[in-house]
Amino acid sequence: MASHIILPPEDADENHHQEEEEREELGHDDAPLEQPPKAALPFSATCVRISRDSYPNLRALRNASSVSLADAAYVKISEGDYGYVLDDVPHFTDYVPDIPTYPNPLQDHPAYSTVKQYFVDEDDTVPQKVVVQKNSRRGVHFRRAGPRQRVYFGPDEVKACIVTCGGLCPGLNTVIRELVCGLSHMYNVNNIYGIQNGYKGFYSSNYLPLTPKSVNDIHKRGGTVLGTSRGGHDTKKIVDNIQDRGINQVYIIGGDGTQKGAYEIFKEIRKRGLKVSVAGVPKTIDNDIAIIDKSFGFDTAVEEAQRAIDSAHVEACSAENGIGLVKLMGRYSGFIAMYATLASRDVDCCLIPESPFYMDGEGGLLQYIESRLKENKHMVIVVAEGAGQDLIAKSIATSDQQDASGNKLLLDIGLWLTHKIKDYFKSKKMEMTIKYIDPTYMIRAIPSNASDNVYCTLLAHSAIHGAMAGYSFTVGMVNGRHTFIPFYRVTSTRNKVKVTDRMWARLLSSTNQPSFLSQKDIDEASEADRLANRPPLPTGASHRVASSFEQSASSTSNGEI
Repeated sequence: MASHIILPPEDADENHHQEEEEREELGHDDAPLEQPPKAALPFSATCVRISRDSYPNLRALRNASSVSLADAAYVKISEGDYGYVLDDVPHFTDYVPDIPTYPNPLQDHPAYSTVKQYFVDEDDTVPQKVVVQKNSRRGVHFRRAGPRQRVYFGPDEVKACIVTCGGLCPGLNTVIRELVCGLSHMYNVNNIYGIQNGYKGFYSSNYLPLTPKSVNDIHKRGGTVLGTSRGGHDTKKIVDNIQDRGINQVYIIGGDGTQKGAYEIFKEIRKRGLKVSVAGVPKTIDNDIAIIDKSFGFDTAVEEAQRAIDSAHVEACSAENGIGLVKLMGRYSGFIAMYATLASRDVDCCLIPESPFYMDGEGGLLQYIESRLKENKHMVIVVAEGAGQDLIAKSIATSDQQDASGNKLLLDIGLWLTHKIKDYFKSKKMEMTIKYIDPTYMIRAIPSNASDNVYCTLLAHSAIHGAMAGYSFTVGMVNGRHTFIPFYRVTSTRNKVKVTDRMWARLLSSTNQPSFLSQKDIDEASEADRLANRPPLPTGASHRVASSFEQSASSTSNGEI
């Protein structure tokens, strides 16, 4: 279904005249142009509202898109004054007519009776970019999460399911618990089911009934009580199962690949005209989900990673020329390594995927290690798992193998560095001891800490409020406020450490390590950041929309202070 551009009714004749001029330019003036219908086009998620100010640029709008027509049909962009852009999320009313609504049960809930203005106003939005100048455009906004005064499900009507996909992460059980308890306690929902072992569980496993009693203490355990897996996504079979079982709320917990799967499930649901909400709760221990401030489990991971660094520091200090080498999670983004390093203050060198380094020669890593040992007699190195993969590929024949989620299998940078460092000091006839610590799976398997428990609760409740209100979305915190984010925005790119920002400069100052970057590397990193954080523009996006998206991309939600 192609997307429509809804123009102001009074401009219809002007629109028709401009289309005639375009046809003449293209040499198609031999056939008469049909008069536009007098009836206004219905507004739906397949429409992009274009203001009158941007209407003269219609021809440019048609060429401004980098999202396919198939995806553009699910994009909702609204414009307002002063460069305001709302990147909205799909709603039942976009494709299902005449749906009844109900008063929100929370209005009669004794726990919330004293809360003033508890319901979120439908016009409340949250800006993606919070730091502005006096002449800045208002930029891209997302719909604010929270309970609505009217909901699209009665309590007895709801049949919800929850699924966890991908790798383990602290907080998975907490999100499951709070989804079950929130649905039950806030909205009086009784039919809640767990999908076992990831996406394939929709069509290969029995549904597991969940109640507040059955999930009461699962937040004290690591992992996921539902089980998880990678891959296994068959959109049609999943939606067939959802339809056959009468499921009308689907809660999907997982990383960017899982959210892409959730987006495909939503599109198939909408194609079939089903009244089913799809709510994604983004999960990645690496903190590389775009747009959101941080992902749940990240604080716990940093805290536990610091314990591994402390152990490495003890080992290093207890031996002459001792080196403690710690490998942490971070396939594409080095946030855990960076924040654990800053928290520890015992690290002498931090290596992440975003900052290339070299081993040999003047200013190389090996020379730096040697100078640091001569100065301090010990050192601690932290390396993210995705760092230095290009160096390993040059020295070891590799194959592009992938896991079930389509991620390239990485070689062990920690083990490779250990051997390179040993060989270097052996050639120098210099005594040294190196201890390699890989706490990856220990960190993934622990329960979430207090901070993440609260965050998981708020994410789960926001997901419930949005699903009850008829939206399909990924939930996340943007600039400290919980929001409903379109699926395509969190799956189109990854959040990465900006090595040209002040936070990375703080780390370099803390460790006193060389940056290993030439000016060319810095320029390339800046350009890569700019391109990576520029979201794909929906078909029909105006110059004003494109400008606002570009400005928002220049400052990510993880921007440094």
